Amino acid sequence: MASMCGADCGSCGMKERCKGCAETDGHPFGDECVVYKCYKGGGEKSFFEYKNQLIQEFNDLNIPDMPQITELFPLNGGYINLEYTLPNGQRIKLLRDSDIYLGCQVERPGSERCYGLSADDDYLVVCEYGGGGINPQIVLYKRRTPRAEA
Repeated sequence: MASMCGADCGSCGMKERCKGCAETDGHPFGDECVVYKCYKGGGEKSFFEYKNQLIQEFNDLNIPDMPQITELFPLNGGYINLEYTLPNGQRIKLLRDSDIYLGCQVERPGSERCYGLSADDDYLVVCEYGGGGINPQIVLYKRRTPRAEA
């Protein structure tokens, strides 16, 4: 399984479900991979510019108690797509299980909870949850300004 971005696909725990980015033209789990899109559009430079832009956008949110973000990682939606309970009792998921997002998890200082961040071309998502993703709560779900195509 070939990786355009340099990921070590051989050691990935999801390699049996993934069809590989090169073989699927950037749709390893059936839907879009933002990392592949960057590499295909402008190479490694494009990817790092995109990732740094997302990091800046997350930091500019100024969410109380959220540490400065310094790194984002490619994450499969099926791994990070938590189910949230809305005030009316409805349960929803905000991400697509088959997309690849850029995101990370950071500990909330002085708490046993974490912030989970994810982003793609369209949205920034910040949530808060306990160990193992329990009791997730939406902190922010924000539409991004579309970026110019490379």
